[in-house]
Amino acid sequence: MKHTEEKQQQHPSLFLQVCCQNEEPYLPLHTSIALFLLSYCECKSFKVFLVFTKPASSQSLRSQLPEGLEVSDIQLEDLPQLVDSCRLPAVLDETGMLCRAGLAVVLRHIINKALEAEPSRKDVLALLGFKKTCLKACAEVSKWTRLCEIGIPSDVEEHLKNPTNQYQQLPLSILTLERRLAEPVKVHNDDKIRRQKLQEQKKNKKNESPEGKGNTGAEFEPGQSPQVSDGMELRAALAKLSVDSVPTSTTRENSEIRKVKTTDLPPLKHVFAEGLYFTLTDVVLLPCVYQYLCSLQAHAASSLHQLPYLLRWYSCIQEVPGVLRASKECGMALSNPQVLMSSLPGPSAGDIPTSLLEQEEGQEMTKQVPFVGGPRPTLTKLQGSGIEAVFAPHPCPAWTLPWDSLPAAINPTEGEMSNIRAVRKRQQLNNLVAMVTELAKPGYTVVDFCSGTGHLGIALAHTLPDCKVILIENKEESLVRAQSRGIELGLKNIGFIQANLDYYTGPFQIGVALHACGVATDMVMEHCIQAGAAFVISPCCYGFIQNAVKFTFPKSKRFQETLTHKEHMILCRFADQTAVELSPGRRLIGKQCMGLVDLDRSWVAETHGYSVQVITMEPESCSPKNNMLVGRLSHKSGLEIGARQQEALVHN
Repeated sequence: MKHTEEKQQQHPSLFLQVCCQNEEPYLPLHTSIALFLLSYCECKSFKVFLVFTKPASSQSLRSQLPEGLEVSDIQLEDLPQLVDSCRLPAVLDETGMLCRAGLAVVLRHIINKALEAEPSRKDVLALLGFKKTCLKACAEVSKWTRLCEIGIPSDVEEHLKNPTNQYQQLPLSILTLERRLAEPVKVHNDDKIRRQKLQEQKKNKKNESPEGKGNTGAEFEPGQSPQVSDGMELRAALAKLSVDSVPTSTTRENSEIRKVKTTDLPPLKHVFAEGLYFTLTDVVLLPCVYQYLCSLQAHAASSLHQLPYLLRWYSCIQEVPGVLRASKECGMALSNPQVLMSSLPGPSAGDIPTSLLEQEEGQEMTKQVPFVGGPRPTLTKLQGSGIEAVFAPHPCPAWTLPWDSLPAAINPTEGEMSNIRAVRKRQQLNNLVAMVTELAKPGYTVVDFCSGTGHLGIALAHTLPDCKVILIENKEESLVRAQSRGIELGLKNIGFIQANLDYYTGPFQIGVALHACGVATDMVMEHCIQAGAAFVISPCCYGFIQNAVKFTFPKSKRFQETLTHKEHMILCRFADQTAVELSPGRRLIGKQCMGLVDLDRSWVAETHGYSVQVITMEPESCSPKNNMLVGRLSHKSGLEIGARQQEALVHN
């Protein structure tokens, strides 16, 4: 066991899950996606471990593993502790202290490591998309990331497990993608491409036959090659990948074309999932769509008529240099798209159901209308129902860390932080560390969610040497900085995880978060409640609170009976009106609104057996967002949760 961990930590280790069905091992989609990306990027920077839940060998999976890729087998019980606390796929760095977990995070890391090895790979860099933001937003917030990272892979795997029951109705996530691919797209600097497209259309119109053939600007016709139906778009897309065999048009538009208004230019059609260019999203989707189309071909080919735009995408993606090679290496024999497309009737708007994603976005658009009026009617309405903000007294207002004697790396003075801001940050840390110190016992695991560069987590690890402290942060740059501070301090009781918080599945006893923005506070609270853990959370950015995948606001039954969603949003908006530049009266109203929003949150936790206090940090001037939510689980509720968790472990 010890030898295995030392071997893994010699260089970055990539852990990929292997599942078992009817006693036979198979690769789940998130594993197939990671392997495809490794092959496409020709990345050799990782030692790859296939994680088996039952004794088995990867020998039968060899045809699905890229040739030349070094792969080792490992059993679930032999995983390093940090990796074992996360959902796979996951990467453990050379130190064994930093784990990256979750599909999008791991895939982006593979791309970065491939670029470190070969900086000239422009095609690999292009996978990160415009401003390197492709699939960067976490799935708990971004509907698009959730659709690609979770929705489509999950729906396809469910379909493959129970295919006979699902051919009558295509998965909603697949139909959502179909709808997106049917929409015109906008890309950076698309005006030039659209003018070139108009010029091509006019040129081809002059040359077209009476039957109307040769119009490259025409709408997609089934059976028509994408090189014909999407000539300009496909050339522009492949040119971005530095494909010499597909040059872009260098002919300058004539004066007639230059005079055409932008609004009158022809729209650009989707070539790839996010628009015009091949990105990481397409890498995620290809193994999913490949397996789904193979299943439909075998059992329900007639269903393909509902997916004309997905088939066009499937055809375009095979034009990308390296895709066919990588697919073959991973055991994916991509079918000829023309065979699939030749028998399709023409698509019509009525064939494509309105997607769930579009419905949700439409609902959000109606909810984000500008607010009219102030918070007083809402406050009066709550008071009439006997609901008022309640702040518990601070149990240790004068408590402070011994800042003068602490190592410099613990002090929050990095970067360009001003002296005034550093003082306030230390005051904020005093408050949260004091609360955690009251709750912590030797052997506890404390998780710092949304940890940023580690101000809170590092202070806790130093203050509580008998506890394990884990920092979880989605932004790689922040977490790497936190790790370097931890190494500088020589902390041995600390671990770092780059992931969305839902990907952390390990046990813990206390969850903390300093200034968790918007719904991040609610996500942290929910994670703590599910784990039966105490929590100390400082909320922030109340104005960013909005209905999310797991939450609708207001949350508690009593608030729901009193306020509409819009009235709750008014509270959230004015809860952000606490800046020192504002008048005292305005700040007082803002503080009331903060207390009411957090009261609503507290009442939800109390229905799960928690005792929750809303406490104001000391001194109040340490932050405009100076609330703390401190929650403790009652002894009886804790025993019940512990019994349920133990039962779940036995069942699994």
